[in-house]
Parts: sequence; C-alpha cells; structure tokens
Amino acid sequence: MFIFEGMRARTLAVFGALFLACVFAAPPALAQMRGLPDFTELVEQVGPSVVNIRTVERSRGASGSGGQDEQMLEFFRRFGIPLPPNAPRGQRPDRNEEETPRGVGSGFIVSADGFVMTNAHVVEGADDVIVTLTDKREFKARIIGSDRRTDVAVVKIEATGLPAVKLGDATRVRVGEWVMAIGSPFGLENTVTAGIVSAKQRDTGDYLPFIQTDVAINPGNSGGPLINMRGEVIGINSQIYSRSGGFQGISFAIPIDEAVRVADQLRSSGRVTRGRIGVQIDQVNKEVAEAIGLGRPQGALVRGVEAGAPAEKAGIEAGDIILKFDGKAIEKSSDLPRLVGNTKPGSRAAVTVFRRGSQRELSVTVAEIEPERSSRRAQAPEPRPSASSQVQTLGLTVSELSEAQKRDLKLRGGVRVDAAEGVGARAGLREGDVIVAVGNVDVNTVREFEQAVTRADKSKPVVVQLRRGELAQYALIRPAR
Repeated sequence: MFIFEGMRARTLAVFGALFLACVFAAPPALAQMRGLPDFTELVEQVGPSVVNIRTVERSRGASGSGGQDEQMLEFFRRFGIPLPPNAPRGQRPDRNEEETPRGVGSGFIVSADGFVMTNAHVVEGADDVIVTLTDKREFKARIIGSDRRTDVAVVKIEATGLPAVKLGDATRVRVGEWVMAIGSPFGLENTVTAGIVSAKQRDTGDYLPFIQTDVAINPGNSGGPLINMRGEVIGINSQIYSRSGGFQGISFAIPIDEAVRVADQLRSSGRVTRGRIGVQIDQVNKEVAEAIGLGRPQGALVRGVEAGAPAEKAGIEAGDIILKFDGKAIEKSSDLPRLVGNTKPGSRAAVTVFRRGSQRELSVTVAEIEPERSSRRAQAPEPRPSASSQVQTLGLTVSELSEAQKRDLKLRGGVRVDAAEGVGARAGLREGDVIVAVGNVDVNTVREFEQAVTRADKSKPVVVQLRRGELAQYALIRPAR
C-alpha cells in the first residue's frame, strides 16, 4: 500500500509538472513579441552618414521675420528647451544684403567624396545650403541638381573619406517589416524614430509609387533616410499625411531605386530626361470596363491626344484604353506616366490599345518631356445643321456636326448634344458634348446614333463615348422604362 501510494504521488507530480509546462509555455508568436527589435547598432552604423541641412535665402532691405524658424525659436524659449546647435539665433549681418534662414531638412551621404541625397523641396529656392555632419563639421554645399517631379535632389560638399550609406533594394520591402528613420525634425539633429512599413505602391504623384510607413516624420525629417533592419537605405522620407501640419501616423518615402535613377541623371547632367507621348489620361472604372467588354478595370483611358504629339502620329485616339506600354501591363492609369517617363526619348515602344471591343497593336516613338503647354481652346460652335433627333429613352436631343466643327474637334463624325434631360442629364451629359460612339459602335450621323440606340440591350446601361472640348470620356446611361 505504501509503495502504491508513493508511485501514485510521483505520477501525479510528473503529470502536474507537464500540465503546468504546457499551460505556461509561451507560443511562438508570444515569444516573438518579447523580442522587440533593437535599433542601437543600426543607429551607430548609419547615424554618421545622416546630415543636417540648413538653407539660407539672401534678401536686401530691412530685416524681416524669420517665419517658421522664428516661431520654432519662440516655442523653445517658452518651454525652456535648449536650442539646437544649428538653430538660427536671429542675428543679422550688418549690411544691406541680409541672410534669412529658410528651413531645416535632412540628407544622407551616398559617396565618400561628398555627394549627399535629399529632397528637392528642402533646397528649392535656397541661395546657400549648409550641411552639418554628426561630428559638427559644417560645409557650404553646391546643388548638383534637383527634380521637382520626384522631389529628389543631390548636393555636393568638398570633403573626402566620408561614411557613405549602404543602399538597399526597395523591391524587397515587405509590408509589416520594421524600419527606422534618422533626421532633424524641427532642427533637432540626429533624431531617431521607428515603425513598420504600412503599405507599398501608394500613388501620391505621377512618377513615384511611395512606401507608406507609420514612422514619426515631422518638418525637418524631409530628405532623411528610411532604413531597414539590415542597415540599408530603402527610401527617402518625403511626405506626411496631416490635417494639422504635424505627424498623424502616416508618412511616405520615395523608394530608393527610383531616387537613385533620378540622382544618377542629376549627377551626370544636372537634369532629368523623361519620355512623353502626349496624352491626357484617366482611370477606367468597373462599370465602364464591363459595359465596353473590357472585363475588369485596367489600363489608362485616353481622354485627349495632343496635336502633333507622338501618340497622334502613332494612331492613338481619344477614347482608347492603353493596356500595355513596351510590353508592360498598365494595371492603373498612374502606371503609364511612370513607364513612359522612364523610357529614353527617341526610342520606339509597342502600345496595346483597346478600341471598340478589340485590341490593336501600335508603335510610338517616345519624345522628350517638355514644359506643360496650355491646351488649345475650342472655338465657339457654329450654327448647327438641320439634321436632329430626340431620343426619349436616353433623354437626349442631338444634331449632326458641321464640317467646320468636325475640323475644329478633329473628328470624322459624331452627334452634338443639344439638350440633356432625365437619365441623360443624370449620367452627366450636357449641351455641347459630342457623342462619337454608342457601345462599341461609331456614330457619325444622327441616323447612325438612332440605330445604335435601338440595337442596344435595353436591360443594361447604354455606354456612350463622348468628347467634351478636347477631352474624351465615357458615360453610362440607364434608359427610362
């Protein structure tokens, strides 16, 4: 009996220990949570490569306010915070030409011989650019070049043996990975903040798909590096989403591969060369895609074609949907300017367009981008021809175009909307619009328009392609029953 009781006690003790081990053992996910990232080594590794950038503007006449810098200094004075070493002290040179601090930004060294990358908006309009290293050495920098479209700039300081950053691969960035930023928010040099990658491929500009993070970025962080856990720079901190002017949990960085492509051109020629084909584009929505037989929303809708531009010479028309450029698929309209912009001017590229229910292959010779030109204003319409029609089911009254109107609009045909009521007006049509197609059928005359409407499936919305001035668009009209 004694032996049995002892065995039972030992057995219970063993099972009890196992039970407690199972209950209190941390699952792998919880174990990972305990091991939060340590950024100390990264700061030591990358920190010396991050610089503070101050800009100065020269002005003549009486001394004026320092603007935001003066407000910043007042903030520090009121709350007893020590002034940053490089904060402007409000001292003015005793001469007619005065130096006014413009702002504070950040940058990072990309080569040992003194090339520094930053944002274009940090150095824009500056007469002097002062770069301060972490060892407190100051240099007057020379602006090599800046590109406003991508917000990338390169400046040069006369120094050697500088600690350059290691550049990473932005295409390998994963949503959810830890990242770190170093910069000079509000002039506070070498400030470190951290967070995670919140999203990729954010469209906030024509030429860049941004990296979105929740890293704290404030005025003065602009131009500083976004760093991964391998100590590699994967982006340039450039923008924040804010309703207050301060950080609200959303910041954007320029992918480093895009920035380097721009920086290389700035270093070699001082400017960036981009391709253009001369089209105005818009998104393709789901309803239009289904109505015209495209299937799913994709591509870039060509709303207008510039006269004499490469697109016109290649046969691209307003109303076309560009699905591919140089063999690369256009998933959304913002993909097109990036692909075209990165194409060398003078080269030929294949273009796949969707027109009237089918795809067509065209070839375009890319030109070099040039300053925006104001589009030609449409002339006042001439008296309308006598042929007219009122289509009750669509709420439209239309008439044929005169030959002069066709020449002005560069159209082979179409019908002009004289009045839009009911379902037509609700679909967005208005007087002066020119309908060039119903469904995937061209309409050149009032009779062709009536026939196309008659043949349309009355159980589905009628899709019409129209011109408004020089721009093309689609409209879905749900016929009255």
